Amino acid sequence: MELKYYGHSCFTIKSNGYTVAIDPYDSMVPGYPKLQLEANAVYCSHGHGDHCYTKAVQIIKAACADPFKITEIEVPHDHHDGAKRGKNLIRIFEAEGKKVIHFGDTGCIPPDEILEQLKNADVILIPVGGFYTIDAKEAKDIALRVKPELVIPMHYKKGKLGLPVIAKPDVFLKNCRDSGLNIKLMEYLEEISI
Repeated sequence: MELKYYGHSCFTIKSNGYTVAIDPYDSMVPGYPKLQLEANAVYCSHGHGDHCYTKAVQIIKAACADPFKITEIEVPHDHHDGAKRGKNLIRIFEAEGKKVIHFGDTGCIPPDEILEQLKNADVILIPVGGFYTIDAKEAKDIALRVKPELVIPMHYKKGKLGLPVIAKPDVFLKNCRDSGLNIKLMEYLEEISI
């Protein structure tokens, strides 16, 4: 399985020639070039423009069957049970015996029964910038309870990239020092295989 990072909370995941795009953003996310992706399917964690700009994704016909088993779990986008920003979908993508979890704009620590479903993940893609989402401390708490093989932070500000009101990833990285978590801060357009 291959993951590619496009900034903010946008990734593509590719398995056996089939590509899914997750949380494509519009121009409201400062610093990033205009997003233009090709994928066989697109998934959005919620309806805000910085996560659901499907016009940035050209859907192409797949040459193979969709290999992904996808589980969706609804959680609040804020600390007020969704009263401020609505709901958000955490998605679990499973293929090739691997499990990748995209947290979208999770706004609070999910209850124990949801965290239990998220265990045994190979990779979690988790927001760490706060303000609109969980913050660095909450992201660390979730990661320690879910215990994935790899944690990839997203939804943060880095230099001129990202929303100005959210924190830099340094806060999360500093909080996680000596935590035992395996963390990879991906660069824009970086691709990894898992």
